[in-house]
Amino acid sequence: MFEIKLPELGEGISSVEISDVLVNTGDTLKIDDPMIVVETEKASMEIPATSSGIVNKIHVNKGGTISPGDIIISISGDTVKIPEPEKITEDEKTTIEKQDSETIDTATIKKTENLMKTESPSTTSPLGKPVLASPSVRRFARELGCDLKKVNGSGSKGRITQDDVQKYIKARLTEISDQSPALPLTAPGQALDFSKFGDIEIQPLNKIKKITGHRLQQAWQAIPHVTQFDKCDINNLEELRLKWKKDNRDPDIKASLIPFFIKASGFLLDEMPQFNSSLDNSNKNLVLKKYINVGVAVDTAEGLVVPVIKDVNNKSILDIARELTLFSRKARDKQLKPTDMEGGCFTISSLGGIGGSYFTPIINPPEVAILGISRYVKEPKLIDGKLQERLILPFSLSYDHRVLDGVDAARFTTEFGKRLSEFKKLV
Repeated sequence: MFEIKLPELGEGISSVEISDVLVNTGDTLKIDDPMIVVETEKASMEIPATSSGIVNKIHVNKGGTISPGDIIISISGDTVKIPEPEKITEDEKTTIEKQDSETIDTATIKKTENLMKTESPSTTSPLGKPVLASPSVRRFARELGCDLKKVNGSGSKGRITQDDVQKYIKARLTEISDQSPALPLTAPGQALDFSKFGDIEIQPLNKIKKITGHRLQQAWQAIPHVTQFDKCDINNLEELRLKWKKDNRDPDIKASLIPFFIKASGFLLDEMPQFNSSLDNSNKNLVLKKYINVGVAVDTAEGLVVPVIKDVNNKSILDIARELTLFSRKARDKQLKPTDMEGGCFTISSLGGIGGSYFTPIINPPEVAILGISRYVKEPKLIDGKLQERLILPFSLSYDHRVLDGVDAARFTTEFGKRLSEFKKLV
């Protein structure tokens, strides 16, 4: 008998909801066969089997929750054994614990720095209180920026467990959340009994739509949005794309305009570093990023997801197109991983395949700007004293007015249009 457990799904993901169970008792599983579908805050994804065999028992249910390390199924037959972790001798353990005890007071992580600053001095344990915790628990606490002297241990002789650290962090986050003003969750009229006007149907929002809606509401209320509208001539670019499409023999590459938008954005993020930044938690410091990663909103049956193309300035149009095609396929097949959607610096939302002239995209925090692409249209344009019919692309740039101003935005949109007109080849 072998147990297949839920692997780590990404930083900060402690539990996920099970939206579907894809196996039954008695089924024969192969490695990489999907077992369950889970929903994270960003996407719906399938969890594949890591071993082959016959399903003896299913330990989860549709609609339930599961955490990394929890058992999904038990199988028998052709299974793969997981190697035992390397054991630490008592002497090594003593040395590690001594080293950890010397550094525990200063071991904090910047991402939780604000949380630790909110600690009340009265919660600090008396000086010299012994901290009983294993090296793994100490390491876990350091990664969360948690001072173990403030955690009550539930283990033998007051030993602190990983669960104790998690409970402490959750309690502190809850305290801070309770002290903050609540966001309005309903608009006027939502409490009406709509059935008195006619027949209705109740359709629950899936988890992705609920979480996305909450995040967008927070972003709209917390960030002072301003939107700059512009348009540019893409006649030559479209000719290049059509030639590329005709010559393209690679089934893994979709010859769309979006890779050009990504590449042009990458150039500008490098030239205008204020757009490639984020405010820290204090809202007093600007974090300038030395890497350039661009997210692209992808429409799926479950809702919008935003996979991130990493290091775009070091990739060709073809490289970007290939990666974008792969991500789009993975998004539709529920195979995107949380790591595929992390690390974005700037987001592009394209409605060009659907229609519309302009729209105001909502910034994807902690980014400071987002580009909205609309459908191009044919318009007359005066060139060398003669009217010519050209393809004109309308687009919108929403930006965080705490970081950027109108001059910055106008320069960005102007240069973006110029970049699109300058592509001569698939660089």
